[in-house]
Amino acid sequence: MARPLAPSSPPDPTAEHKRRLGRRGEVLAARHLTALGMVVLDRNWRCDVGEIDLVLRDGPVLVICEVKTRSSTTYGAPLEGVDRRKADRLRRLGARWLRAHDCHPEDIRVDLVGVLAPRGGPVEIEHASGIS
Repeated sequence: MARPLAPSSPPDPTAEHKRRLGRRGEVLAARHLTALGMVVLDRNWRCDVGEIDLVLRDGPVLVICEVKTRSSTTYGAPLEGVDRRKADRLRRLGARWLRAHDCHPEDIRVDLVGVLAPRGGPVEIEHASGIS
């Protein structure tokens, strides 16, 4: 006789809110960057090392972009959420993306976009280009 399935745990409303907020931030960031003339090549590209939020072309330059979205500054501004370790990981992910797509750009850079999207308030977008 088959065993009944264990009841699934109820969805975590906080996790779902974070996913929706993150998706909204990525859409707003992509819109902002394309308004600056960049072209989106890939979104949410994943491999075993992690995920790249946005891959774009800015003229001859390939841009690996991390998007951090927050609804408040209680825990700091969005861009404060990216440290040296995360920046290094983005560089490794960029190298993996290049190999996976057999892409050979003239140059590559890592950008960060911070999106502050408070409930009921105006959205603020901060773009840090070419982080080191």
